[in-house]
Amino acid sequence: MRSLERHRDVGAYALGVLDEAEAFRFEDHLMECPSCAVQVTEFGPAARQLMLYRSATPRPVHPLAKPGPRMLDRLVSQVAVHHRTGRRRLLLALAASLVIAVSAPAVTVMARDGGGGGDGAVSVAATDERSGVWAEVTTQDEAWGSHLRLKVKDGAGPRVCRLVVIGRNGSEETVTSWNVDRHDARPNTVRSGSAMRPDEIARYEVRTARGEHLVTLEPR
Repeated sequence: MRSLERHRDVGAYALGVLDEAEAFRFEDHLMECPSCAVQVTEFGPAARQLMLYRSATPRPVHPLAKPGPRMLDRLVSQVAVHHRTGRRRLLLALAASLVIAVSAPAVTVMARDGGGGGDGAVSVAATDERSGVWAEVTTQDEAWGSHLRLKVKDGAGPRVCRLVVIGRNGSEETVTSWNVDRHDARPNTVRSGSAMRPDEIARYEVRTARGEHLVTLEPR
């Protein structure tokens, strides 16, 4: 695939519609393209809204049914707010990461040891003896699904990783991805959200972008 075609696949990758082979090639491209890494992160809010719309749409509804104007207005408004408040911060953080490790651009901006869980939040932590990766997921119940905060220690970078939420019905949802710096075992915090409610979640898995399992966290 030519470089220009890879750039055009940003939206398809963010929405999860690329096949496995194409997604694999695009993730290789992300490691070398800061511009696409920024765009994938910016697609996050829109992709989550579309997942929520899909989960809230009754099965009899035609797959090409158009969302109402209120949903479209809310989606446009949230994306606009995200762009205004987050684009400058994201670009600055990405530039800083490139100065520190030029060969490994960040896919998701990470805050160091940021914030605690809100009221009703439930945390689960685990360490995988084989990979040595430690992770903690804090889940907050929301009307639209779950707000998630992931803290992770992984000293085996550089590599791109992702958090996968697995439902009790066997469904899987990749909720966020991030870049692990070279030999950096300090704890990092990544915030995200899932369309699944906490009682619908069977477990969380941290995997590499290539599918290697790193650690499993199972809520009690």
